[in-house]
Amino acid sequence: MGTDDDSTDSPGAPASRSQADASRNGTPTSRRDRLLGFDRDPVVFPSSLVLVALVVAVTVVLGSDAARVYAATSEFVNQTFGWWYVVAVNVYLVSLVAIGLSEFGTIRLGGPDAAPEFSTLAWLAMLFSAGMGVGLLFFGVAEPISHLLSGGGSFFDAAPNTSESGRAATILTMFHWGVHPWAIYGIVGLSLAFFSFNRDRPLSFRSIFQPVLADPVADWSGRIVDLTAVIATVFGLATAVGLASLQITAGLDVLGTRYLGAAVPTTHWSAAGVVVVLMGATVLSTWLGIERGIRRLSGLNVAVMVSILLLVVIVGPSLYLVEVLLEGTGGYARNFVQLSLYIEALTADGTNWQHAYTIFYWGFWISWAPFVGIFLARISKGRTVREFVAGVLVVPVTFSVLWMAAFSGAAIHVELAVLEGGLSQPLQEQGRAVALFELFSFYPLAGLLSVLSTLVLVTFFVTSADSASLVLSYLTAGGSRETTRPQRAVWPAVIGVAAIMLLFADGLGALKTAVVTVGLPFSIVILGMIGSLYSGLRTELIDE
Repeated sequence: MGTDDDSTDSPGAPASRSQADASRNGTPTSRRDRLLGFDRDPVVFPSSLVLVALVVAVTVVLGSDAARVYAATSEFVNQTFGWWYVVAVNVYLVSLVAIGLSEFGTIRLGGPDAAPEFSTLAWLAMLFSAGMGVGLLFFGVAEPISHLLSGGGSFFDAAPNTSESGRAATILTMFHWGVHPWAIYGIVGLSLAFFSFNRDRPLSFRSIFQPVLADPVADWSGRIVDLTAVIATVFGLATAVGLASLQITAGLDVLGTRYLGAAVPTTHWSAAGVVVVLMGATVLSTWLGIERGIRRLSGLNVAVMVSILLLVVIVGPSLYLVEVLLEGTGGYARNFVQLSLYIEALTADGTNWQHAYTIFYWGFWISWAPFVGIFLARISKGRTVREFVAGVLVVPVTFSVLWMAAFSGAAIHVELAVLEGGLSQPLQEQGRAVALFELFSFYPLAGLLSVLSTLVLVTFFVTSADSASLVLSYLTAGGSRETTRPQRAVWPAVIGVAAIMLLFADGLGALKTAVVTVGLPFSIVILGMIGSLYSGLRTELIDE
């Protein structure tokens, strides 16, 4: 496949070759040069590395002081602009659905004759793996248990640790992992895909703003947009990889202690070793390219996730889980509008549940939208707009709802019918990383489920890091759709080093909080995308 193999990797290639190719194809690119096998934007690439090093250094050196600043900034944004996140995310959802159902839905990304590069199953598996697959493993047990203990937060008036709070927990978890996050990813991905493939612009955020910026491909304002996306992606992945290493370490410790008689040390050193393995596997995957790397890993991810889901339902309280799915889905649909617009305006003073959960999630999804959106765009050429919208909003959301129903129901069943405190106590004492494995300890085939979960945690993070590395290579090469292997492989190393340094400095949680604040300015950028996308789609229909 030309974009992922070595068609652009010859070390003797002249610096202007990719630009000449683009000119022949009528595809503008920003000014780039080649150094040591890297196609690089002369501003975005070096500035990205400098800023990443600077943020890591400040976080490590200042330690608790940096954590306090990040926390204070996040708290200010959360409390002051929570209402804005609610409005913005609903606008994204309504806009995406409206575009998909309108006459624009027949427009094909890449032009009338464009053909999809990947099969439908491979495409759906890749977008799901890059979007949030690993989050379902991490939060599938931890979040519903938290809502169970709170009585459904401030939205539901339920007594803690009761069947009513269990119902509320299932509904809230479905809401946070349902259509809203995928609407954020979808509107960004659709905008990027349209302007890249239908307007022959570079695959970068600056391309979307041609109606606004004088020369978005080359001027400083466009580069600042791309640079912001690079920083958000690097630190979003660095914090996620660091935190995932802790969960994987916890999973290995559970497996070793319970089934092999040998504990795995849950230290920063063992977690750092996991990061090294994750990033090494990511470098290999990036070297193989999308077809042989991400596509195959994504298929494996989905197969293992479906296997885990089926095992949990079949060997667990099957009838109860089916009932939880039906009742939870009904409650999600019934409360959808109220939950979508809920901002705790009429709750008692001091209530902060919605800001700690919904607003945090919306900010987090928005901060991840640059990397997920570009990746969705990259793999979606040849799809119609309607097919893209349906693929993003129907298939992954359906699987997320099924997953959350099964794991919410299983976790609540343990707490209410098997052993009170069986999950909540270890979760409160040891953190969210152990929640999934503690649930499996109450199941037949616990060892098999733990092994499969640890495996898919690794493959999901390799898939996410690989797709992020691909996106970073596009952004730092001026939006080129043909990046070299060294260009793609350097970013897992950058992400891994940043994750390890933050791990030892106890800065992961602090930086995770800081990354979410990036969602505020980017939420405004996405609104601008919607306007540009509408204008572009309307022009496309007129031209046809």
